[in-house]
Amino acid sequence: MEEAAAVRGAALEAVGDVEPDRLRERIRERLEDGSMAPGVLTVLSARAVAGGATDARSTDTDAVADRGAGVQLIYEGLRLTRSLSRDPPWEREDELTDGIPESEASGGSSGSDQRERTDGGDVAVTDAVASGPTARADADDADMDILVADVMVARGFYLLARTEAAGEAVAVVRSFGGDQTRRRTTGDDRLDANLEGDVFELAAVAGTTAAGGSVTESLRSHVGALGRTDGRLPLAESLFSDGTPAALAERI
Repeated sequence: MEEAAAVRGAALEAVGDVEPDRLRERIRERLEDGSMAPGVLTVLSARAVAGGATDARSTDTDAVADRGAGVQLIYEGLRLTRSLSRDPPWEREDELTDGIPESEASGGSSGSDQRERTDGGDVAVTDAVASGPTARADADDADMDILVADVMVARGFYLLARTEAAGEAVAVVRSFGGDQTRRRTTGDDRLDANLEGDVFELAAVAGTTAAGGSVTESLRSHVGALGRTDGRLPLAESLFSDGTPAALAERI
C-alpha cells in the first residue's frame, strides 16, 4: 500500500536525527512494526475531499504524508505510554524486599505466575512480579521507552504545529491523559480503547484540512467508530480499501 510506505518514510525521516543511536533505533523498530492505519487515514481523508478519487495523482500523497507521519508518531508515542501505564515496571521494582519478590519473602510461591495480555497493539505486558535483577532491568528498559514515547509525541507535534490539526492534536493528548487517570482510579479498562478512536478523528482533521476541506461530525463519528477495534489495531491494508476515500467523501 503506497500510502503506508509514504507515511512510514516521512515518519522515519522526521526522527532521522534523533540521538543517541540506540534511542533512534528503538523508535524505528516501532514505526516499522506497527500499523500505519492512523497515518494512512490522514492521506485517504485528504483524497476524500477531492471527491473520493482513488487516483493518486488527484492528491499529492507525499505532501500529505508529513501530516500523516505527525498523526502516526503521536499515536505510537501514546500507545507506548499506555502499555507502560498498564503495568508500570517501576512499581514491580518497588515490590522487591532486599532483592527478593515480596511474594517469596512472605512464603509465597517462588517463580512468577504470569498472565500475558496486550496493550491493544503489539506490546505484550505481564501481571508477574519479576525477580530482583529482572525487575531492575525491566525498569531500566522502561526508562528508555519513556524517552521513545516522549520523542515520538514531540516530533508528531512538530509536524502538525503549523497545520489546522494542531489544536486537535493537543486535545487528543489531553483526552488520553484524562482517560489514563480515570482508568487507574476506576479500573475501567474500556477507557483504553478511546485512544484509537481519538487518533482516527485527528487523522480525519489533518487530512481533510490538508486538501482545503473541513471535518464534519458525520465523518468524525464514522472514523472514530472505525478506530475502536478490539485488540491490536489492524494493518492499514486490511482496514482500508480503494473504496475508502469515496466512503469518507459521503460523510463530508
